[in-house]
Amino acid sequence: MDFGTWPELLVVDVEGNGATPPDLVEVAAVRIAGGRPVPTLCTLVRPPRPITSFATRVHRITNHDVADAPRWEQVAPAIQAPLQGAWIAAHNAHVDYTALSRHLPGWEPAGVIDTLRLARATYPDAPGYGLDALLTHTAIPLDGIPGCRHRAGFDAHATALLLLDLAGHYPTWQVLAAAGVPPGMPGAAVPDHEEQTLW
Repeated sequence: MDFGTWPELLVVDVEGNGATPPDLVEVAAVRIAGGRPVPTLCTLVRPPRPITSFATRVHRITNHDVADAPRWEQVAPAIQAPLQGAWIAAHNAHVDYTALSRHLPGWEPAGVIDTLRLARATYPDAPGYGLDALLTHTAIPLDGIPGCRHRAGFDAHATALLLLDLAGHYPTWQVLAAAGVPPGMPGAAVPDHEEQTLW
């Protein structure tokens, strides 16, 4: 895989407050540059509604943790800037894409790679397709990643390493994108249908 042919791409991860729809409490993005993950942004966000106890059990972010964090409108421009015009990737990407789209009106990535979809195509015999299962299956070393699982910075970095592992199974960016972009998402190939005429 020639990483020099890749478009601008950031692996993203978001954590929410447990509301429906969720308010964001943490956002991270890791740029893929020259075939390596480069942490680009990671910020806590003070949501307009409290974090539920269920959400805290998942990501361990408490209301106390975000009490002095900036509100979304204060960090949105800095988050949107690197994402503008770029591809994004995420594990189970519709979750992160939907949350970011709702919080960034008018933003649409150039394309969306779903590492969950890509992993199913790449490793059909994997025992599971959750992020933990895939990291175990691929034996990707995680020692150098700061933080812990279920925090946005850690998960974005781990997903970036997973994406790079998966990319090794594809000859070109175009083939990888064809396998990794879910139907209906930005970047999906438009099927060629012959025009049919009713006589």
